[in-house]
Amino acid sequence: MLSRARRWWWCWLLAVAAPLILVVAPPLGTTGELTVYGLTGACAVAAVVLGIRVHRPDRRLAWSLLAVAAGFGAAGPITWAVAPGVILVPGAGITLFDALFMASYPALIAGLALLAGRSGASRWAGLTETGVVLCTGAVLAWVFLYDPYVLDNPATHPNPVVIAYPFLDALVTGLAVRLIVVQARLTHPHLIVLAAALLMAASDVRYFLQVTRGESLDGAMNLSVGAYIGAYVLIGAAALHPGAARLEPAPGARVSARRSLTLHVALVIVSPLAMAHSLFTDRDPHDLGPHDLSVPLTLTAIGAVLLVVRMALAIRLAEHQAASLGRSLSEQAELQESMRRMALHDSLTGLPNRHLFDERLTLVCQAGQRRGALLMLDLDGFKDVNDRLGHPIGDQLLVEAAERLGRLLGPGETLARPGGDEFVMLLPAAGIAEVKARADAVLATLRRPVEVSGHTLHVTASIGIRRLAPPAGPDELLSDADLALYAAKAAGKDRQELFDPRLRHEQAERIRIVERLRAALDAGEFAVHYQPIVALRSGASVGFEALVRWTPPGQPPVGPDKFIPAAEDSGLIVALGEWVLRQACAEAAPWHRRHGTTIAVNVSPRQLAEPYFADQVRQALTDSGLPANALTIEITEGVLVRSGAHTELVLTHLSELRADGVRVAIDDFGTGYSSLAYLRDLPIDILKIDKSFMPVDPADAQQAALVRAVVDLARSLGLTTVAEGVETAHHAELLRTLGCDRGQGWLFGRPGPPAAASIRLSAESTVTIS
Repeated sequence: MLSRARRWWWCWLLAVAAPLILVVAPPLGTTGELTVYGLTGACAVAAVVLGIRVHRPDRRLAWSLLAVAAGFGAAGPITWAVAPGVILVPGAGITLFDALFMASYPALIAGLALLAGRSGASRWAGLTETGVVLCTGAVLAWVFLYDPYVLDNPATHPNPVVIAYPFLDALVTGLAVRLIVVQARLTHPHLIVLAAALLMAASDVRYFLQVTRGESLDGAMNLSVGAYIGAYVLIGAAALHPGAARLEPAPGARVSARRSLTLHVALVIVSPLAMAHSLFTDRDPHDLGPHDLSVPLTLTAIGAVLLVVRMALAIRLAEHQAASLGRSLSEQAELQESMRRMALHDSLTGLPNRHLFDERLTLVCQAGQRRGALLMLDLDGFKDVNDRLGHPIGDQLLVEAAERLGRLLGPGETLARPGGDEFVMLLPAAGIAEVKARADAVLATLRRPVEVSGHTLHVTASIGIRRLAPPAGPDELLSDADLALYAAKAAGKDRQELFDPRLRHEQAERIRIVERLRAALDAGEFAVHYQPIVALRSGASVGFEALVRWTPPGQPPVGPDKFIPAAEDSGLIVALGEWVLRQACAEAAPWHRRHGTTIAVNVSPRQLAEPYFADQVRQALTDSGLPANALTIEITEGVLVRSGAHTELVLTHLSELRADGVRVAIDDFGTGYSSLAYLRDLPIDILKIDKSFMPVDPADAQQAALVRAVVDLARSLGLTTVAEGVETAHHAELLRTLGCDRGQGWLFGRPGPPAAASIRLSAESTVTIS
């Protein structure tokens, strides 16, 4: 309620002050009238002070000076009423109340000057504008007041204070008008202050006329002293108005060009009109004195000069703003070009990005190009570099690869980096033989070791090639090149593959398999088969490896080489792997209780990346009743080569499970990122020698030496060895001679359903557990 009442304080002030000045004061006689005027002026002072405290305006000094001016103005009538005969300057007739009235003007002028907000022009522009207004006001005061009532009337001898009022009012009115013109956003306080200045000018003109005409002031002060006090009441109302708290313009506001133009036009016209009036009034040459024309002409000339200076300053400001605008436009153009380059180029290597490459490829396709080819390549093993050594090293590797590839470009050819470790090359004019030669050159240059921050990196690349041939468009070309790249990786990496339409069929088949996989998981179309693992010395079955099989009802079986990669790529391997683990544990539990056999289950990297993998294994063991020491988790070497949070999570899972008794085996040892360091330091128990090490020729001494080296290495580290791919009696005998612990392969048995494993165990008379 209080804040709402504050909004109307200024109205209450006017509602109270107006009757006091217009109705109450005049009938009270000279002394009473002046006393009421003085008290009303004191109320105006209090209103300005209250407005400053309540609204806390930005220009508090300006309002404070206006309060000082109102204080002097209020003291004048009271002094006049109390001691009208006090003369300060006897010769000039200047009284005490004249001095108080006069003292209000400096504070009033300074307050109005400071109240105006910045217009965006310079300080000199503001001064010249004020000077022009002052000169124009002085011309008006001279022509219409001083000349006819003082100079042309020798009998009149008013004191200097009375003569000064019109000229001071010219300055006050000019500053009030300038306040209106230069504000970017007008508010009600601005308009009220302008009204106060006009009312003060009217009161002083009335007082001037009363004195110079010799009129009695008693009973006729309402339009002079009363209006003068009323002007300060208006200033008090402006200070109380809520708009006084937000005199600053809103961001982006501009000074009104129309208001400024109107002021300048008026200033140009007013002085000549005043001069014309003076000449028309004093048409008799004998009535014209030197002062009648010289003073107005001088003031008009000064105003004209100041106006020209103001225009020059405006032109200078415009030129400065134009230059600033020009610089801004230039900077904006540079920024736009920089942004365009950033939008079309890779920030790391500076090469064109996918968007710019698509534009250039589209132009080539639209030209109906029949020669040339599109090469898509990525770096083999780049993710492992990032994981082991960090992204900064990986970024430096990408920059070096981009520089090497750039040196292989010919005229009119484009190299781009769409993202990651992928690069594309557009060779629009090369024949197929040249394209293959260029691809070989790319492979050769990337095979060279890269020195990065003290690390020697060995990377290779895989390349997919798609020939340019209408009507194939950009999307089709990129898609086909990507299929060829996929085929190059699947074929062993560090090679090039030319696109063949059969690759589309294979991709469609992979997509179809993924769709079928989802339905097959829900329909229970999978089964677990078991391949025996035997002790090579005794030939007894000591365990089984669980292998998933997919036989859709009424359809031929789908090979693991087709659906396992599809499950890995789609993420379905997580659900499928968990199902295989639970099924294998449940079916192997009775075999372990009766025969002491163990079960080995393959686990994919995607499963190991799951945060609850170890808990899933424990739950499978608990639900099946299989002891932890009867389960072996088989992982691939690549799982343990990476670094970072992923590998830390894998190591945590494996360490926890080994602490529970579960054993860990490295599957297909020797075909991946073999490292003596992880054999020594990481949580593993078993090495499974890949079947590719098994010699085809009994006389192959080199293969035998490789197997011996792996077996000896495992024995020295306390690891159990299991040889895969044992297909002949020679393989089994060789492995026994070399000291290998266990074997697995077609010689001992192919994978079969659970019933076949049960029959096999029941047929064996003894079981050796090692």
